[in-house]
Amino acid sequence: MGRNKSAKPRQRPKVIPLQMDANFFYERAVRSLDRFHYEKALKYFRRAVEFEPDNPVNHCNMAGILSEMGQYGESNKILQHIVDRLEPRMTECYFYMANNYANMEDYESAERMLAHYLEHDRSGQFLEEAHELIELLSYELERPLKLRTIKSREEWFEHDKARALLEQGHFAEAARLLEKLVRKRPDLLAARNNLALAYYYVGEYERSVREVFEVLRADPGNLHALCNLAVFIRHFGKKRDLDRLIERLKRIFPFHQEHLFKLATTLGILQEHEAAYRHFKRLVKSGAEWFDPSLYHYTAVAAYNTGRREEALRLWKKAARHDAEADLPRFFASALSAGPDPSEAKQPPVPLSYHYHFPFMEEAGGHPLARPSFFWALKNGDFDSKLQALQAYGKFADGEAEEAVRQFLLAPEEDDYLKRMAAFALRAAGAKGPIHAVMGGRGKVDLSRVAPNLPRWEEKWQRVMEIALRAMDKRYDMVQQLDLQTLWVEFLTRSYPEVPSVGKVEGWAAALEYLTAKMHRRDISYREVSARYGVSEQTVMKNARAIDNICGLREKMAAIMRIPGG
Repeated sequence: MGRNKSAKPRQRPKVIPLQMDANFFYERAVRSLDRFHYEKALKYFRRAVEFEPDNPVNHCNMAGILSEMGQYGESNKILQHIVDRLEPRMTECYFYMANNYANMEDYESAERMLAHYLEHDRSGQFLEEAHELIELLSYELERPLKLRTIKSREEWFEHDKARALLEQGHFAEAARLLEKLVRKRPDLLAARNNLALAYYYVGEYERSVREVFEVLRADPGNLHALCNLAVFIRHFGKKRDLDRLIERLKRIFPFHQEHLFKLATTLGILQEHEAAYRHFKRLVKSGAEWFDPSLYHYTAVAAYNTGRREEALRLWKKAARHDAEADLPRFFASALSAGPDPSEAKQPPVPLSYHYHFPFMEEAGGHPLARPSFFWALKNGDFDSKLQALQAYGKFADGEAEEAVRQFLLAPEEDDYLKRMAAFALRAAGAKGPIHAVMGGRGKVDLSRVAPNLPRWEEKWQRVMEIALRAMDKRYDMVQQLDLQTLWVEFLTRSYPEVPSVGKVEGWAAALEYLTAKMHRRDISYREVSARYGVSEQTVMKNARAIDNICGLREKMAAIMRIPGG
């Protein structure tokens, strides 16, 4: 008989327990949102609230979904519960309620909520959007908004000015203004966020990070600060920290469209194109493009960067229809329609930038579409696009590009100011031989000479201009450099043959920079410019006065204001 075999004890299967907590349901809610399954997302957010009933963020997310679904009354009940029971300091809830009431056409209630927001919110987070709502309510109610004060408005004028300087690329000036503002109002978080950006753009990286952490210390969930921090960390190359922060950003569902746009753009910059695409698509689906048609462009960029070429082409065509004067979507629609399908290539397409500008305006100009966009803008663009292309000429200054610019100079229909810019660009790039242009009313002229109306051109005059342009390089754009040259030539021409003696060339160069900065309303002082050129303030002041007396600064400023597109 065979031996009895003892039965082996059955092994229990390994079961990995599923941790169903608030975080679990939050992630599923966000996943459902990405697929535009709002009912499912709402169900999951409700479960997250059941697990963490005291967390106001979960409630706010649920209110946001209800608002997107058009259930404005239910959304407001939750928002009211947040400020009544959970977190009275979340003043943004009143702004959200005002929007919901406006969508319900209950304008009196919308006015009451908006007034409460403006009178109690110190950060000014939604101040710009509030002004748009004020205009709507004033129109519908046929009277001004009932408003005692705007709590955050006390220093907001300075903040608006600083932000405009940031947008214009005057980062050092913006930083100085924001530093003063933050000293007065350290609780004005929007100003601190922009100060962090200003520091970053001028290369003060450690100060930029410190400023962001100050914002996050006051408001740990501040989305603008988190987005800025991610961009800064990426600059430092701290991959592990960046990966953690990106995961956190990908789990955020912003209530307001402006925050959703900021998050989508940041994720795009961080090369998280799929996540950026989902957020941009959500914005388009919400109808935000009616307020800003450029949203189609950003969504198209995200579609292109994720390999959705046909959708990108459709979106750029749609953007061009919504804004017939916008050159950028017209260029991309044209380029994608004419170019080869990258899906047939072995390598995926090089990602496009999320900035709203032509590829040739990128710092390196190395994108495959950069060169085609330069030629397209020069031929088909409006005044501004052609001006941008001419300023970027130095990146493409080969035989083909030079020929295109020379043909531009001979086209009778092109603007004379643009032709002067084209000649300046050719000379700056070292073009040889005469530069002929057909100028309005004068026929064909030679613009290769800096001062064709002067019988002679002295070496010292040339040195003044060269020193000024060298000092201004990278701090002033080509338009401003051309204006400096034009001012100097006009001064010499008008005062000839009684041209003042040019002793110290640096003193005249400093005066030219000072006056050019003033013409373009840039913040500058005699002390600052004299230190840069190594001359006394008195010398700069004397020379600037001499130039101003001959040319007239006010006249120059008026001329700049008349430049089309300027």
